[in-house]
Amino acid sequence: MLNMTLYKREMKGSLKLLLIFGAVLTLYISIIIRMYDPEMMATLDSFYEVMPEVMASVGMSAGATSLIGFMISYLYGFILLIFPMLFSILRGNGLVAKYVDRGSMVTLVAAPVKRRTIAMTQMSALISGIFLLVIYATGLELLIAQSGYPGELAVSELLKLNAGLLCLQLFIGSICFLASCIFSDTKYSIAFGAGVPALMYVLQMLANTGEKAEKIRYCTFFTLFDANGIAAGESGAILEAAVLLVGAILLFAGGIFVFCRKDLHI
Repeated sequence: MLNMTLYKREMKGSLKLLLIFGAVLTLYISIIIRMYDPEMMATLDSFYEVMPEVMASVGMSAGATSLIGFMISYLYGFILLIFPMLFSILRGNGLVAKYVDRGSMVTLVAAPVKRRTIAMTQMSALISGIFLLVIYATGLELLIAQSGYPGELAVSELLKLNAGLLCLQLFIGSICFLASCIFSDTKYSIAFGAGVPALMYVLQMLANTGEKAEKIRYCTFFTLFDANGIAAGESGAILEAAVLLVGAILLFAGGIFVFCRKDLHI
């Protein structure tokens, strides 16, 4: 159900963004994992004591007692959430809405290729990019952790954790893809595709500060990504990640349905 010529073209179009975000992830992951030593951890914990609400808002916490706990505190509250999300926002808009907005969708639709095939190909290009970023981050984490702290990283916990992260990023990607299929104008596609995930993350930041804002966590899908729970293998956390995956499948399917039936005005 894929058009390989179109798929290769879109993956080539994703290459620049993948390289940029891959480089950013390399920088942050390398620096943060290398900071896992008693002296630096004490320094970071002191920052948390001075600015507890600011640190908590981006998912950072003090008192990590293991390498995987340290990585969860300083990578999985901001870095590994935001940068793959930005990729989905930028790439998702360019896969459908940008073609329609520029009038170049006529070239794709006029070809002897079904609309469903076009939509599934564009969706596959986005999903492939998300997979590549998460797989790259996983491999990089394993490499740096094993080279710097051999035997200290619980590999099975990291793999479970990143499987949950993949479910979250696929859900975000599905929102961006659905927005791109619904709106023919890129400004509306970006407004919805970027606005919804950004708003959800801001709500999560507010919820992380605790106290009166804690109930806000029930208004954002980021709450379904419980990094500590997934790493520990808690059934509730794994079920929540599965909900994100099912949601992603439904939204991607919805995007394809909308694209196949929308009036493209071309």
